[in-house]
This record gives sequence, structure tokens and C-alpha cells, in this order.
Amino acid sequence: MRTFLARPPVGRVFTTRRHVRSTDVTPDGRLRFDALARFLQQAAEDDLVDAGWDEPYDWLIRKTAVTVREFPRFGGRVWLHTFCSATGPRWAERTTTVSGPDGDLMQATAVWAAMDRATGRPALLGPEFHRLYGDAAQGRSVSVRLSHPRPPASPAGGAWPLRASDFDTAGHVNNAVHWAAVEDVLAGLNWLPDGAELEYHRQVLPGCDPYLAASHEKDQVSVWLLDGAQRLASARLSRLSRPARSGSRDAGRDGGKYAGNGRRDA
Repeated sequence: MRTFLARPPVGRVFTTRRHVRSTDVTPDGRLRFDALARFLQQAAEDDLVDAGWDEPYDWLIRKTAVTVREFPRFGGRVWLHTFCSATGPRWAERTTTVSGPDGDLMQATAVWAAMDRATGRPALLGPEFHRLYGDAAQGRSVSVRLSHPRPPASPAGGAWPLRASDFDTAGHVNNAVHWAAVEDVLAGLNWLPDGAELEYHRQVLPGCDPYLAASHEKDQVSVWLLDGAQRLASARLSRLSRPARSGSRDAGRDGGKYAGNGRRDA
């Protein structure tokens, strides 16, 4: 398991609190990954409001990695500590640690590319960004390069229809929705991951016809959202070799085949 990155001794760290509600969890009470993604987005937006920065560009997510020590549970109270942990010329990494009363539970790193609002092209991070967030990064750099493999030919899976509520103010599917597809695959497993990665290859726009596919190994599952031959997103779920965690009772018992959770028509 990857070691959690410590909060920086200098620089901006923003902290906010959330309660784990009934709309955030599986039937067994485990915090879902798509709910976690919404928590991360909300913390980032609250950070910008608190900083009083009218940023000159939009952000396009490229990849997210989540390390799990323990899943928050229904009714619990969590704190999110978020900071800039690395930068590139036109992108930055945000790390958010989710903590409970007894310590750190999860940590997510997300790499976002800065996009010029007028042209839609990548934009250089300006001096105001570095003034607010640069110290916390402590000179670390990050790449936007994606690394997940392509799916096999004719991968097993099923249709994953989009809903009107999946689209956000940018006119494309919100990044938290991709994690809902991951949850559909998790519903067919008898274990929960210690690590989860999601890479965003193409924006999911109106008219896309996503196909959800998965490939299973002993302690790892690869997931793809496809539109024909094009990859929209890919995910990788992995665990250490140890018994299933507490809270995995909501998972299916079909030996790791792709299974929907009843929310979508396959």
C-alpha cells in the first residue's frame, strides 16, 4: 500500500468537514467512490472560495489515485485536508486526505490541467497560482501522462447508459460519474480495493454511448468505459493479499464477473 503523503509544514492547507449521508453509501454503509469524488470536488471549490481567488481558467481532470486504509461509514464525520502537492507547467496535483476521529482513512491525488476559458487550450499556471499554492508543493513535479493499458479485443461487459443528471455545468459528464461505473464493477466482487486509479481519456459528451467492460485477475481488476473503439476512461482496482475487509458484505459473490448493481440497464 502506498504511504500517505504528509500535510506540508508550510503553504496552504484547506480543511473542511463532511458527514457521510445515506446518499453517499452502499446498502451496507460503505462510502462509495463516486461520493468520495464529490467530496473532493466540493473541498477544492470551497478552498478556492476561501482563498478569494478568481482563477482565470477552468480545470480538466486527467487522473485520480485513491489509497484506502479504511472506508468511512454511514453516519460518520470526516475531515478533508486538501493542498497542492505537485505542479507542472500547465497542470497541478491536488492531494486530499480524508480523516476520521481516530486518524487518516483515505488519501486521493488528482492531477488537473489548467484550460484557458476563451480558447479551451492548456494554460500556463500564473504567478497568482504559485503565490497561493506553490509553497505547499515544495518543489515536487508531476506528469499528466496516462499509463493504463488498452482493453482486450471484444472485452466482456455491457451498455452503461447516461442520464441527464450525469452532465454538469461544463456540458460533459462530471468526473464523479465515472466512479459510479467503478462501483458497478465493485458490486460484482467479494473484496474491496486498497488502491483505485482512474484515468480520463476523453470527455463524455451528449451522444456518447458508453460500454462498461472489465478484466479480472486475482487481486486486480481493470475497468474501461468505451464509446465504440475509443476509451473514455479507465480504472484499475487492486488489493493486498489478505482477507476481505469489513464492509464488503454489499459486494456480489459471482467470482469476480462484471455485474451491474441494478441502477443501469445492461
